[in-house]
Order: sequence, then structure tokens, then C-alpha cells
Amino acid sequence: MHDGFIKVAAATPKIRLADPAYNAQQIVKLMKEAAGLGVKVMVFPELCLTGYSCGDLFLQPTLIKGAEEALGTILKRTKKLDVVAAIGLPVEDTNHKLYNCAAIIHKGKLVDVVSKTYTPNYGEFYERRWFSSFEATPCPEDKDCCNIPLCGKDITMANQRMWRCDSVPNLMIGVEICEDLWGVEPPSGKLASAGATLILNLSASNEVIGKAAYRRELVKSQSARCICGYVYADAGEGESTADLVFAGHNLIAENGTILAENRFHTGLTISEIDVDKLAYERKRINTFPAYGDSSLWQTYMDEDIAVTCTDLTRTVAKNPFLPDDPAEQNARCEEILTIAALGLKQRLSHAGAKTAVLGLSGGLDSTLAALICARALDLLGRPRTDLLCVTMPCFGTTERTKGNAEILAERLGATLRTIDIGKAVTQHFADIGQDMSNHDVTFENAQARERTQVLMDIANQTGGLVVGTGDLSELALGWCTYNGDQMSMYAVNASIPKTLVRRVVAYGADTTGDEALAATLRDILATPVSPELLPAKDGEIAQKTEDLVGPYELHDFFLYHILRWAEPPRKVLRLAERAFAGEYDRATILKWLKTFYRRFFTQQFKRNAAPDGPKVGSVALSPRGDWRMPSDAVANLWLKELEGL
Repeated sequence: MHDGFIKVAAATPKIRLADPAYNAQQIVKLMKEAAGLGVKVMVFPELCLTGYSCGDLFLQPTLIKGAEEALGTILKRTKKLDVVAAIGLPVEDTNHKLYNCAAIIHKGKLVDVVSKTYTPNYGEFYERRWFSSFEATPCPEDKDCCNIPLCGKDITMANQRMWRCDSVPNLMIGVEICEDLWGVEPPSGKLASAGATLILNLSASNEVIGKAAYRRELVKSQSARCICGYVYADAGEGESTADLVFAGHNLIAENGTILAENRFHTGLTISEIDVDKLAYERKRINTFPAYGDSSLWQTYMDEDIAVTCTDLTRTVAKNPFLPDDPAEQNARCEEILTIAALGLKQRLSHAGAKTAVLGLSGGLDSTLAALICARALDLLGRPRTDLLCVTMPCFGTTERTKGNAEILAERLGATLRTIDIGKAVTQHFADIGQDMSNHDVTFENAQARERTQVLMDIANQTGGLVVGTGDLSELALGWCTYNGDQMSMYAVNASIPKTLVRRVVAYGADTTGDEALAATLRDILATPVSPELLPAKDGEIAQKTEDLVGPYELHDFFLYHILRWAEPPRKVLRLAERAFAGEYDRATILKWLKTFYRRFFTQQFKRNAAPDGPKVGSVALSPRGDWRMPSDAVANLWLKELEGL
């Protein structure tokens, strides 16, 4: 459970109807299996000790007593299991009312009993024939609870309660039962407002065409709405098939993402819920209720869950900025192009700009900016000749990148100007006494600043606006020249990370319909990322960015997890090791993670002076709305945590 990960399971046992003793054996078997796999919290289906489809047998005292005895058996046989389990069974109170309940157990002890809030009585479900609605039949002393004797213990039953785990501060567990999720106001909403980060749902939901998709969306959306983990266990094999089929559709979701799913399944569905991430998100989103009903809080009465290191089975995406599905990726790319183009359209229109002036290098970033500019002009109904592309070869420019820039401008229908800045930079070096053979930072940055000056002056000449090309990854690392490529009048790529820049350009190549343009875009994609500020070697690029600052796929991974979820260094390293297993070893990941933290802190002054640019995703570094950090903050705390790892 280090780093906030809690291993959870939805369990569907193979049952026999009206045979609680047999069902208890199956439940214990799955609990032992789950414990062996490191599961700490698990949930079983609704009424699984008896079976959901027992019908009028629920009114038989023999079945109710048998269910209680079976629960007692489970308690005796799970004393050594450090697993919190929610088990469904019918429970009768002292007023002879029957309730559809969940028993919460831990280490052989009955912690609590929770009743179903909404008992359906429509369609194929006739629960009110047997079960009372808890809210409809309150005890005289308290409208929210009543006392019941169960397994030798007097329990104050409730329909809404949660359990705080002192050993894992961000783990707070709430329970709802099947129909509760379908209600207008699911109990999980109130539970989450009171602090519950993990909701368990004991369910017996039958299968009909289309219901699985609806059920999946319910679980997914409720986990997002409540910013919680949600574990849904469905009844399956052994239930009556007289009129209904139960398919064991088990789901585990976290804040709007399905982590694990099984359907037509018997056994365990396992994943890990990151309760620290959920706690952070609730802290970040100030519309999430600050206070809930503290009367719902309940601590474990005997022992807390033992804190162990949770083995991760959940998928950790290598590229968290992109969905896995190719169709969704294409839709994401189209949306990014549209959002960025709309932002630029508004800025060009508002500024009355006659041209969009763009430094076109033949590299990835300026290529994406050119595609966005072309789309913005199309939206404005203006000719693409208003896109003024300027290619400015100098000491490190290769024929490959220069040629690609020229073809790209031509195929887009832009106006192209070529201005060799070599003489101007050489004169500048003479003016300041810079040795031409000294290829230091001055040698590099002077070229970047000269290019920016040329673009700004051409914008003045043409009544235009300089469009910036720097991306989010470069901003995070400070891989840009202050008052050089760091500056523009509108930075269209500012919230697009390098890995996503690459994917959007690839999308442009796949969808353009212009074979010559597509071929050029693909060659640009195959070109090493470089600022081309050092002299070329044998006509080839001599300066490769990723050799100097590290792989962008790693840095984008770090960027996402550090900024989006505020995850600490140790956890970022652990997640990266899982995501990039077999590609980068621990030492390599650690090396570049340290580089990321050092550069991120020391380069904040560049971001604090960043120009406007359209936000396209949940991670951005605009100093005006997304990331506010002093330029003189130090990284010592973060780097110290990485020492010795």
C-alpha cells in the first residue's frame, strides 16, 4: 500500500441457491486466493450467501438462520486474513423486518452491517415482496439506524456508513448495493462527500442486450463524479436462470477510468486503486464538498490493515497524453488541431493581423505550428498565402531540414521567405568578441535570438503576428532560448507535449490527401529532434536533443505524473519502471528523472515570461492560470527523495 495503492477485488463465487454453507466455502476460498495475491479490500455480490434469486424462500426462517450461521463460519475461517470483505446476505431485525444487507468483515470479526437503500419493485425485480426499504421503516429511536443481533454481536445497522483506515489515511470505504447506483441520488454521493475514497457495490444485475454498456458507464461516471475508486461485484454462476441470466459482470473503476473488467466470469477481478491520487484530486478541485456528514465515519474497531508494498497489476500508460485506442487517438488529434486553430483564429482576428509569421525549420514543432496556422486561416476564410513562413538557415542547418521546410510551405500554399542569418550572426559575434570556434551557449543562443529578431521585424513589416513553435515539453525542461524561441506573440504549441506533437503530425500525414505533403511530413517525423545550432557533420545533424536532455517519452511521462497528479519522486520512478519495463532500466530512468527535476526548477523564469497560447489538455504551464511558481524555488526536497533509490 506504499504510494497510495490499495489492491482490490470484485469476487463472483460459483454458488448454490439456498445453500449458505456451500456458498460460505466458496467465499472463503476466494478470500484466501485474494489474500494470497495481496488484495486488501474485496466485495462479493448481493445476497451471495443465499443467492439473489431465492424468491419466497427469503421468508423462510431456516434460510435466514442458515445465512447467519454461514457468515459465522466465514468469520471463523478468515481470522488470519488481512482482507476487508463486503458480503451480501439477508438480515432480520428485532422488529422482524428483513433487509438486503452487506456484512463488512475483517480478520474474522464482524465490523458492521449496511442495508440497501433502494429496494426495486419493477420489471423483473420484486424485492419489496421480501425486503423492507431501510429508510421506509426506521427504528423509533433513530430514523437512520436500528439494532440487530448477528453472529453473537449487536450491530447498529445503517444504510449509509463508511470506515476510516488509520493505517492508510486516504483509504475510507463506503458501501452501496446494486439498485442504489441506479437511483437518482446514489448513496455513494453522500459517502464520497463525507470522505469515502473507495466505494464497494454488491450487485445482482441480470443481463439483457445493451445493459452491460449502460452498467459500465454508470460505474465509470459515478467514480468520476465522486472522485473515487469503485469496485462492482455482480452475481453470476449458480443463480436461477428461470427468467433471468446473471453474468458476473465485475468492474473496477477509478475517477472515470475502467481499470479492470470481466463479464461472464466466475472468480476474481483484481486491480489497484490509488487513494493518494484521489485525495489529491479532491484537494485540487475546490468544488468537491469540503465537509460531509462526519457521523458516517467509523474506524476499524480492532486492527487496521497492515501496510505492505502493493504489487501493481494495473496498466501504466507509457504515453499518458494519448488514449490507447487508435480511433480515439485520431479524434484527440483532430480536437487538438481544432482547439489550437480556433485560438489562433481569434487572436489573428482580434489583433487585425494581416499575416501569421512563422519560423519554419523543417522540424516537428514548427511543422505542427504550420498545420495549425493553415487551419486557422481556412477558418477565417483567408488565403493561405497570409501564412508567411520564414526559413533561416545558419551554421547547423542541414539540406534535409531546409528542403522539408521549403516543400512543406509550398504544399500548404504558404508564402515562403529564405533568410540566411549566418552573416548577421557572424557580425554579431565580431561585435561582442565571440570566438567562432567556441561552440558554447553563446554560440547557440545568438542564432536563436537572431531568428526571433528577424521574425519580429518581418511581422512589423507585414502587419503580422509571430506564431511561436515551442512545445510543452520544451517549456517544462527550459529547452529554449530566453528571448529567442521562448518568445512569440502567440504560442500555438505551448500546451502540447513533444510525444503528442509527433502523434498529431503523423495524423496530419495520414489524413492530408496530398501525397507529396504526406511524404514530407513522414520524413520530418523520421528526422532526429534537434535545434540545429551546432555545425553539421558531413551534412548530417550533429546536435540531437534527446542525447542531451533525455528521451522525450520519459520526460513527458514525468511531466504528466508530476504536474497532473502531484505524485512524489519515488512514486513517479516506480510508475515509470512499470510503464517502460524492458525499455529503460532503473538507473536510466532515475538519471533522467533527476534531470527533469533540476531543469524544471531552474528554468521557471522562462515560463514566467511565456506568451499567450491555447490550452488543449489538462496539463499546461501558463503562468497566468495553470502553473504559478516562483522562479527561485529550489528542487532540494524532490532530489533528496531520489537519493539512494
